[in-house]
Amino acid sequence: MNERLIPYSVYLPVEHYERIKDLAKQRKASALIRDAICMIIEDKDLYSSGYNKGIEDAAKAVASYKGIQGLGVQGRYLDELLPEMIKELQK
Repeated sequence: MNERLIPYSVYLPVEHYERIKDLAKQRKASALIRDAICMIIEDKDLYSSGYNKGIEDAAKAVASYKGIQGLGVQGRYLDELLPEMIKELQK
């Protein structure tokens, strides 16, 4: 899940810039903009994009949960197995 991110600049109208600046204070701006751009480029509808984002977030949450790290089932660690199973639900 280690994804290389490359910075990119974009010009915004002042009112959008101000709203993004407010989100940046909450550490939400980059993810919001990144998700919107990915949704447009991947040509997905809003429902599918939101659904897949939820699946990605769930997989990351499970993978980072310390309580399952080191636990295994049938020779696989749960912090690797469960996120893979969750991601299979993507549309």
